[in-house]
Amino acid sequence: MDDSKPRNLKTMLSEAKDTSELMIDLAYAAVYFGDADMAEEVDELEARLSDLVHEMRAICVLAARSPRDADAMASVLQVVGAIERMGNAAVDIGRIVTRRLGIPRALVADLSRAEEISHRVRVRDGSQMAHRTLSALELPVEVGMSVVAIRRDREWITEIDGEQVLLPGDVLFLQGTGDGIAELRRLAGAPEWAPPQVAEEAAVSDLDRAIDVLVEMKNISEVAVGLAYSALVLRDQGLAAEVSHLEDRLDEMQERLEVWVLRAALERIDPSPLRGLVHLAQSAEEIGDAAQQMVWLVEEGEELHPVLALALGDADEVVVRVPVAAGSPADGRSLADLRLETETGFYLLAIRRGGRYVYRPRANVVLQAGDELIATGPDEGHRLLAELGGFVLIEDEETGEEELVPAGARRS
Repeated sequence: MDDSKPRNLKTMLSEAKDTSELMIDLAYAAVYFGDADMAEEVDELEARLSDLVHEMRAICVLAARSPRDADAMASVLQVVGAIERMGNAAVDIGRIVTRRLGIPRALVADLSRAEEISHRVRVRDGSQMAHRTLSALELPVEVGMSVVAIRRDREWITEIDGEQVLLPGDVLFLQGTGDGIAELRRLAGAPEWAPPQVAEEAAVSDLDRAIDVLVEMKNISEVAVGLAYSALVLRDQGLAAEVSHLEDRLDEMQERLEVWVLRAALERIDPSPLRGLVHLAQSAEEIGDAAQQMVWLVEEGEELHPVLALALGDADEVVVRVPVAAGSPADGRSLADLRLETETGFYLLAIRRGGRYVYRPRANVVLQAGDELIATGPDEGHRLLAELGGFVLIEDEETGEEELVPAGARRS
């Protein structure tokens, strides 16, 4: 048996989730940077994901020794299938680059203003990053961005952990908020950088609208995935319903985009650069479909195998709920002021307020006492997020379980 492979279903599920999300990150980054090497790395990751999917399906079949076992394992197979769909969609995004399907320059410029953006930076000799581990740098907390891949000479490093030492010449590929890019580049010793700009010109209005819708589809599809995992881990029907609502929106947006692209093609001498827009929209919609496939289990009240919550909560990024207490640092402050991604490394998926969910809240949203934040991010930032909400994160030494305790009321 190959010891390098995961040894049980829990670790396989966790790795499959992380691999599929990494594939999506790298695929969008490949489009943003026009990097065929990154797109080919997505293909290599697909091979790893396919192996994991095959092994997990085999384990599920062997473990189903009774009708009750079969019902429980069916939920695992449903999630495995959804993760596989996400990986396939990422491969399709990468093929926009490898097959040169064409992407308008305006789309690349707009992608720099997406909710989560990709960035790359080279580590300079003598910089604060050189010869330091990622855990020591705490980039998710310090700059609001996480390293998803490293290119070292001709080698790609995609299995990223805190013990990874950065060397001069490494090219880091990161995902997160754009607010911390200036600080990130300072730490790497890199020169100042300006996002891509499209020249001011009389643009085709239908094409402009199509590009705006496509960036929104990217944002919504990624949020749908985050909310879907949250719904599974937390067994929250409200979140599951929100994912289905987002998927409906993606369907409607894809239909509108196709009409606008076809109209724009009539006014272009060479419509071939528009093919990538349609291809990207289809992939974003497929990611949303996969998210809905997962939450169907929660919506229908199906029995969920305990391994799902264990595995999905044990991935590189954790899903957490943090209430906002009256008088806490977050109470009465806007998201723009709090800068959660930069300060804690956590990305806010939704706010539960008065029994309803506000998904992908904008920067001008002001938090109120009684709000509940649903966020995803690195485990090391959970404590900081809890403190903003007016709580202290306590870990039980015996069980390892974490509990939120109101600040000033710590357990004895």
